[in-house]
Amino acid sequence: MVRFLTAGESHGSALTVIVEGLPAGIPIDPRAVARVMRRRRAGYGRGGRMAIETDDVEIVGGVRFGATLGAPVALRIVNRDYERWREAMRTDGPRPPGDAARAVTRPRPGHADLAGALKYDTHDARDVLERASARETAARVAAGALAAALLGELGVAVTSRTVSVGGVAAEEFADERFDDLVALPDDAELRCLARGEVDAMIAAIDGARVRGDSLGGSFEVLARGVPPGIGSHVHWDRRLDARLGAAVMSIPAVKAVSIGEGIEGAAAFGSAHHDEIAYDAARRSFVRPTNRAGGIEGGMSNGEMVRIRGYLKPLATLPRPLSSVDLVDKRGFPAAVERTDTIPIVAAGVVGEAMVAVVLADEMLRKLGGDSVRETRRNLEGYLAQLREF
Repeated sequence: MVRFLTAGESHGSALTVIVEGLPAGIPIDPRAVARVMRRRRAGYGRGGRMAIETDDVEIVGGVRFGATLGAPVALRIVNRDYERWREAMRTDGPRPPGDAARAVTRPRPGHADLAGALKYDTHDARDVLERASARETAARVAAGALAAALLGELGVAVTSRTVSVGGVAAEEFADERFDDLVALPDDAELRCLARGEVDAMIAAIDGARVRGDSLGGSFEVLARGVPPGIGSHVHWDRRLDARLGAAVMSIPAVKAVSIGEGIEGAAAFGSAHHDEIAYDAARRSFVRPTNRAGGIEGGMSNGEMVRIRGYLKPLATLPRPLSSVDLVDKRGFPAAVERTDTIPIVAAGVVGEAMVAVVLADEMLRKLGGDSVRETRRNLEGYLAQLREF
């Protein structure tokens, strides 16, 4: 099983992540890891925190001479902003007095502050929000970079695109333009291919920022090269769409998920929605002229591109805060204000890539096995030969 565990707080000294289950022999390029971390920091609508952090990833263990060992891989990302928060986030006691503790007692509507304070019996919501912060996703992206390295050895590539920002939606995307998305610069303002779409989305973001507001949006993660038969129909927790849906839904601020044209399909007739089947004799494979199913049928990949969308709510921290109630004296106050983004839609897509890569890496290994990547590749070649002979 490929899985990861993260630890660390938004303004703590560092984020750490341990990735388990990767076979030996996967080449790990630090430049590729740095690139995906840089992409997470990019995007129009981001706030000031990204100007502070560099998100340099230190490989602590599990890699030797540029390749995985088959052991757990440990990674560490230093929080540069910690120097400003050292007193408030110290791990030893006693608690500093007064404002030095930077306590948060006025929970933000839409955030984890109140529910977490009630659950963990604390009147200082900072105990909750530091871990609930999307800063944790930097560790996920580092883990996803390792999973993506394995997928690359197996012929699978993952990328993402911006689907909508507020009421501005991108045009429908053809699977054939996958490489155009991959070729977008790391610092792309928004992951759209049409300049007009980017300009309209930027205008919407600027409008929200001027009003002291946040903005919702949606992104899509695409995975090319996933062979048919990944996942299973036999149990609810083995279904590939269920696993991917849970992974993307776990991203902070994501409130809905759709596979392919899942939402549109709810208003369609079956005759207009399902992807007809044809056979390509030259390739000796079954093909589809459309991909409304998003590459998954019956809980299993069908050989088409896997496509999954995440729908991002407007962020809960507002420069012009909503009404709230103080946790201590129960009086009404404006909610607390923390540093935030107007919309982190590009970053959300990159985090989505990481989560999808981890699930696909796990499912590929579940199907193919292998303690070394060479063994896994050999097993994949045998499976692909079986499909051609079908």
